[in-house]
Amino acid sequence: MTLLASRDEADRTAPPARGTPADPRWVRPSLAALLLATAVLYLWNLGESGWANAFYSAAAQAGSLSWKALFFGSSDAANAITVDKTPAALWVMSLSARLFGVDAWSILVPQALMGVGSVAVLYAAVRRTSGPAAGLLAGTVLALTPAAALMFRFNNPDALLVLLLTAGAYCVVRALEKASPRWLALAGVAVGFGFLAKMLQAFLVLPAFGLAYLIAAPTSLGKRLLHLLGALGATLVASGWYLAVVALWPAADRPYIGGSQENSLWELAFGYNGLGRITGDEVGSVGGNPNGGWGGTGWDRLFGEEMAGGIAWLLPAAVVALAAGLWFTRRAPRTDRGRAALIVWGGWFVVTAVVFSYMGGIIHAYYMIALAPAVAALVGIAGTQLWRARGNPAAAGTLSAGIGLTALTAYLLLSRQSDWLPGLAIAVLVAGLLCAFLVFFASRLPDVARRLIAASTLITILAGTGAYTVATAATPHSGALPSAGPDTGRGMRMGGGGLLGTSLPGDELAALIRQDSANYTWAAATVGSNNAAGYQLGSGAPVMAVGGFNGTDPAPTLEQFQEYVRKGRIHYFLGEGMMMRGETGSDAAERIAAWVANTYEPTTVDGVTVYDLSR
Repeated sequence: MTLLASRDEADRTAPPARGTPADPRWVRPSLAALLLATAVLYLWNLGESGWANAFYSAAAQAGSLSWKALFFGSSDAANAITVDKTPAALWVMSLSARLFGVDAWSILVPQALMGVGSVAVLYAAVRRTSGPAAGLLAGTVLALTPAAALMFRFNNPDALLVLLLTAGAYCVVRALEKASPRWLALAGVAVGFGFLAKMLQAFLVLPAFGLAYLIAAPTSLGKRLLHLLGALGATLVASGWYLAVVALWPAADRPYIGGSQENSLWELAFGYNGLGRITGDEVGSVGGNPNGGWGGTGWDRLFGEEMAGGIAWLLPAAVVALAAGLWFTRRAPRTDRGRAALIVWGGWFVVTAVVFSYMGGIIHAYYMIALAPAVAALVGIAGTQLWRARGNPAAAGTLSAGIGLTALTAYLLLSRQSDWLPGLAIAVLVAGLLCAFLVFFASRLPDVARRLIAASTLITILAGTGAYTVATAATPHSGALPSAGPDTGRGMRMGGGGLLGTSLPGDELAALIRQDSANYTWAAATVGSNNAAGYQLGSGAPVMAVGGFNGTDPAPTLEQFQEYVRKGRIHYFLGEGMMMRGETGSDAAERIAAWVANTYEPTTVDGVTVYDLSR
């Protein structure tokens, strides 16, 4: 047996199907308390964020009115153009809006419930290999990760992606127990549907899942390879069926695929939202640095000002946990499930962290939620196992080092915002170093003292990330680029119009857009999806997003737009067109805005330039 998994401990942590004793009495109440607390954290005052990301809220509104818009993920119910993602996350929001009406709660509550579900699934996955204590610690760390609180209270596709990938990891853990091709195939299905939420990002976990099964599944090499091939097929079917349907659907009878230059979902999946995110070659992209790129790349990127607050609190601890776990299990049998779990979560962590650190294309701080389940699992698994093996100086020293490093990390992160909760940084540092010292000698102390040290240590290492998470949940967020942390003016003040901001129309303009809207296919048109989303949500009428999200898609072309106007399908054009940055993509939106300005007389309503295209 290895240092981190004695036979007695292995018996206690094996799945119930093997006839082991039931969990201790404290497990179920503790799990119930964790899930209830997570639900409160993610649901409390959720409506304060309003439409959150109006870009997706408007698409959910469209899907609640049109089944075609729901299926394709259209920005408007008249199906001019889709959002620049595959629409699985929109399916959930649109169905909720159909059932409960279109409002902030019907759109955001599903995200919060996905967060609770992710915590529950992570607990279940970690428990099967490392016991209920490890599962509870992992679930707590996930719930108290600021990036998780941000995204599980927001309506980007990341919430569904994390739930599906965590479910996939659970299926891999189940598959490893008895070399089950069925469970492995289910893991492939979960990752495949993750692709339908956020495209190729979902596939970042595949190397870890495949490697763990290839190494540790208790069957012959030939069968392991065959099972992996079947799981890969399940992944391709679960993700590819939608691409095939869209490709075969007549282009004239569906919306334009937003984010692509050739009206192709394949191009979107493997270009703008695929390899382009790695290389930075994303045709039609705007934003980033003037010379291209989205911030400096390198190993320290996740600790930079933009990313660190959402995820960095326990990153060093996760690195220590992975290294220690692999070292202490180096002599374990090939099929050791504890080491296999480390490969599953550690591979997920390493591949995703490396990609995020070095990718040259579009990247935002909220992407860091994709690291949260892996970090939480590693901390939960190694933390509890090292504590159990504290009688060994190597295990005790490793655990003490991880605690001290976590306290130092929290101190450095909290010191960046010295005007927020002053004193917390130094308190966490001092308490953490003291706990690290006591943990090293805990095996020599009475049981009561050990329990007190364990409780104090948990509180200390979670204090920084927990406080930051609560502050994140207490801050309303809107716009396209939310970020974790206390309210510093980044929340509800993200609006204001423009390609990346959204503002709702005033009452007079909303009434004007609604006027005679039933007589038109689109009550209005404007450049950029965020602008269109605000007008559409404020008026309840379809608004065409000319040029898609960035205003750089060739949809519609100037000739198509002129034909729509000639046939009386568009009532108003709103705004004078936004200045598009970047040198790639179509200039059709600029040409349309210029043609409208040169052809029609403008008026101003609620501060917005309005052109009546029916005159």
